[in-house]
Amino acid sequence: MFENEVKAKMQVTLDHFKQELKNLRTNRANPGVVEGVNVDVYGAQMKVKELAQITTPEARQILITPFDPQTCAAIAKGIEKANLNLQPIVEASMIRIHVPPMDQAVRQDIVKQGKKKAEDAKISIRDIRRKSNDTLKEQKTAGVITEDLMKKLEKVIQELTDQFCRQVDDLFSVKEKEILAV
Repeated sequence: MFENEVKAKMQVTLDHFKQELKNLRTNRANPGVVEGVNVDVYGAQMKVKELAQITTPEARQILITPFDPQTCAAIAKGIEKANLNLQPIVEASMIRIHVPPMDQAVRQDIVKQGKKKAEDAKISIRDIRRKSNDTLKEQKTAGVITEDLMKKLEKVIQELTDQFCRQVDDLFSVKEKEILAV
């Protein structure tokens, strides 16, 4: 029971990290880069993916087709505000974004951002481990669990921590190769 809760919390952190990786730019057009951009429309903040269909018709191009053509200008403005170094071009009822090739300095900078996100994810996973171990110690002190059970559960939690940290490293190394590919 206790292990499943810990595993679920760590999985949430891993899923969040996967989403963060999608937002990192690579040399190819990636709809994930603009999906999460906030747009001021209809008097509220909405994400681009809630307002439009996002496709990549070519390797270096993102095409955004809003469900409501009236929102084109607002979506383009939201993408410009997001500081993604992308220039949206509004064409009739769609927005076209040409993804410029990245130079080595930009790629290194994006890899650096990715490393920070990976480290943050691992810190979060280790924080879940620490809180779980503290809970186990409190339960042992209160007499709810035995020392043997506490040691066994601590070992299981450590194995989960190692497993999830490895997954974060693996996901990042794949993304790093993708970013550095010319």
